[in-house]
Amino acid sequence: MKKIPKGKVLTYKEVARRAGRPRAFRAVGNILNKNKNKKIPCHRVIRSDREIGGYNRGEKKKITLLQKEGVIIKNKRVVL
Repeated sequence: MKKIPKGKVLTYKEVARRAGRPRAFRAVGNILNKNKNKKIPCHRVIRSDREIGGYNRGEKKKITLLQKEGVIIKNKRVVL
């Protein structure tokens, strides 16, 4: 998670794959949802369909954080 640079995003599936558990994408989402450490950039993980997905501090906060980092979002989807 900490290796995802500002302005970049990965999918839950890609995070699971990089962790050596390619089918554990739902577990990744559940773990990130429970994270309370603000130093871990959970907001940089999105769904495979480029929708922003959930965030334990709220959808608006996730969008704001991503936009501040230069990620383009249109209709709650990341524009790649």
